[in-house]
Amino acid sequence: MPKNQNNRIVAIVGRPNVGKSALFNRLTGQRTAIVHEMAGVTRDRLAGEVIWNDKRFELLDTGGIGVFDQAQTGSTIEDGTHRQANIAIEDANTAILVVDVQAGILPLDEEVANILHTSGLPTIIAANKADNDKLKEQAYEFEKLGFPVFPISALHNLGVADLVETAIKELPEGGHSPTEQNPLKVAIVGRPNAGKSSYINRLLRDDRVLVSEVAGTTRDSIEIPFSIGKGPHARHYLLIDTAGIRQRRKVKDTVEHFSMIRAHNSIKKCDVAVLLMDAEKGPSAQEKKIAAMILGERKGCVIIVSKWDLADGIVTQRSYGKSMSDALPFLNFVPVLFTSAKSGFNIRKSVEAIDHVGAQVQTQMTTGVLNRLLHNAFDRHQPPIVRNQRLKFYYATQVRANPIVIRMFVNNPKLIKANYESYLINSIRNSFGLEGAPIFLQFRDRTGKKRHS
Repeated sequence: MPKNQNNRIVAIVGRPNVGKSALFNRLTGQRTAIVHEMAGVTRDRLAGEVIWNDKRFELLDTGGIGVFDQAQTGSTIEDGTHRQANIAIEDANTAILVVDVQAGILPLDEEVANILHTSGLPTIIAANKADNDKLKEQAYEFEKLGFPVFPISALHNLGVADLVETAIKELPEGGHSPTEQNPLKVAIVGRPNAGKSSYINRLLRDDRVLVSEVAGTTRDSIEIPFSIGKGPHARHYLLIDTAGIRQRRKVKDTVEHFSMIRAHNSIKKCDVAVLLMDAEKGPSAQEKKIAAMILGERKGCVIIVSKWDLADGIVTQRSYGKSMSDALPFLNFVPVLFTSAKSGFNIRKSVEAIDHVGAQVQTQMTTGVLNRLLHNAFDRHQPPIVRNQRLKFYYATQVRANPIVIRMFVNNPKLIKANYESYLINSIRNSFGLEGAPIFLQFRDRTGKKRHS
């Protein structure tokens, strides 16, 4: 019997390349998983929330189970994929076994069915790629596997409604949403093999994300609900583990190309981006590009130096921090932590830093205090004269948070210079803190017309 009687979880399982990701994308209503003809593209579990006729449930998409492929079962990735699918089966209340009608019953389909029968998990079969009446009839040969069969086409949305209605009948009544109303969305980004998945696994104390020594193991952007504490004081997060961001010339196949797009999109939709870098390799030009991407998307940021157990004793945090500041001077306002997923060093502190930055990006500054601060800044250091004119400041107001945007009304927005704008931002930051939170100034004349931002 399924172990999680308080949750409403449906697991999609099956051998590689039968269309599990296409079904996942269909039901979640977004292209979260990469759909591609290369077998084994989905390596990790993907979790998504589905609202079906006002009923909520969590959908898990698993990596293809490859236990019959003896050439691959010894590999870290195949073993890990099999383990992920088994964990999903243990977590779920019901399972959808996806098969390929056009390929017919294969030994690996029978193996997966046997795993499900042994688990006792309520299961139905999605006979996928049944795109016409003849293929729909062929689908019923899969009844030999011992589960109810539903001919579907995930790609063309045929038969999917009947499949889902049957699957959710096995779910417990009620249950809670797999994520809270507004969890803090945290994207873990960095170049390949920097330790992103290891960091998340240590944080979760779980093998939810497949970890491998092979660079680029995480291809999709994987969203993982996560919380610390219980009850009304619990803190809720949505962790987003992304594919490693490579330099574009190193993208050798279409799968990795789309993985990069998803990593970029993860930064766009997060509240706080964690830039994770390898302590042994240090900051590089690639980290600088990723950092610029985070800043360009106006996101809160925390820098985590991973694998510190390998560098500790060889270099000090102070000297390493100086090198980082030299490499990423435009992120001097961002907190930096040194962590080790292996030993657990500073893992909990990293969550506190993420919490802190998450709160900072939501800061609302009162208009009176903000204006006094800015008038004092202008009095301390007058702006330069430009074309025989000096910038005059009238008043300011914060127009939004996350990101923090402040609209400043002045005599002529064209008179603002970049170095003086940086001075004003630093003055605001020195007064309010705002570690890790980007600040953006919009300059308007007294009519409200935009000239510069």
